[in-house]
Amino acid sequence: MITFDQFKEINLRVVKILTAERVEGSDKLLRLQVSLGEEDRQIVAGIGKRYSPEALVGTEIVIVANLEPRKLMGFESQGMLLAADSSEGPVLLRPDGEVLPGSMIK
Repeated sequence: MITFDQFKEINLRVVKILTAERVEGSDKLLRLQVSLGEEDRQIVAGIGKRYSPEALVGTEIVIVANLEPRKLMGFESQGMLLAADSSEGPVLLRPDGEVLPGSMIK
């Protein structure tokens, strides 16, 4: 269990996917360029078996924005997207209406 104060330290944001491409040498990793409004970031995520890059461009997703960057297959990932497990692979968590990129999840 974490305290409410610890939970408040997690910076959850809505981002818009600007570009998406497969990471060469991996069947599941996608490299996403996302907009947080005033800032763009790169996120590398293991969602490539369920989602095609073309289907993701322009969609909004939720990320953890305050994680330390991490290298995956030579690319720096600057956040982590939120997804739920399913029998068919990860399912992205998305707003059910249009939200400005960078909006905080409260």
